[in-house]
Amino acid sequence: MAHSDLHIPVHGWLALDKPLGLTSTQALGRARRLLAGKKAGHGGTLDPLATGLLPLAFGEATKLIPYVMDGSKEYEFTVRWGENRSTCDSEGNVTARSEARPDEAQIRAVLPSFIGDIMQKPPAFSAIKVQGERAYDLARAGKTVDLAPREVRIETIELLGIPDADHASFRVLCGKGVYVRALARDFAAALGTFGYVSALRRTRVGPFGIENAVSMADLERLSAKNAAKEALLPIKAALGAIPTLVLTPNEAHSLKMGQKILIKPQNQALLDATLVFAEYDRMPVAIVEPVAGEFRVVRGFHF
Repeated sequence: MAHSDLHIPVHGWLALDKPLGLTSTQALGRARRLLAGKKAGHGGTLDPLATGLLPLAFGEATKLIPYVMDGSKEYEFTVRWGENRSTCDSEGNVTARSEARPDEAQIRAVLPSFIGDIMQKPPAFSAIKVQGERAYDLARAGKTVDLAPREVRIETIELLGIPDADHASFRVLCGKGVYVRALARDFAAALGTFGYVSALRRTRVGPFGIENAVSMADLERLSAKNAAKEALLPIKAALGAIPTLVLTPNEAHSLKMGQKILIKPQNQALLDATLVFAEYDRMPVAIVEPVAGEFRVVRGFHF
């Protein structure tokens, strides 16, 4: 790649369509090199066997990663019936088998019981820490990992199709902390059989959708033309339809100093907003919230 603009800081979001086989950290590392970015992070891990949307933050955008991770997520996945796997996906060892195969009516009958606030036991092969160690490290070492169930939220589940007796495909919209692999395991249990995730694709994370995602191959092509930064979305893309406040020079200075500013009459419409994106000369200054007639800094940006 060309190196003429390596000194220019990179700020913004990349909606990456992560390819199969890469960890989220590997995908971030590769994108970071192609963009010549320094500070970087991702908005929610995807397993190597999963593909799809991986929001990557660069520079000052990394300050908004928590907002993205708190957002809802959408997945499309396929369950393979009749086998239990140690990892709840195709990577693991087969630990049990069943001849039982659910039909469409049986599948549709159990889906409503998984919608809403449900208790879900995370898979042993997960990044949850147990006494300071990752659960998957303990599981790989052959230790018994028994994670406590936790409450998670499932907004919707849709049966997409039944390609054959051994497989069924679904779409789920859920809150943070949901393990699709655990969902497949529990679907199967409710249907009197075993099951694991044989294919998984994430299609939405908060305000980011797969329709706006860039493949690694596309990013590499752009990088070869020294144009990788064209794939970046603005910092505020992580906040969805957040209202924008255009600041005066004095207001921008005050917010940069961490001070509050008065809400002017022309900005009264922003009084009911939860968060407001404040910018000066088209440059992000801060995320602010209206409190008692003033805007207060929630998160500041430094340019």
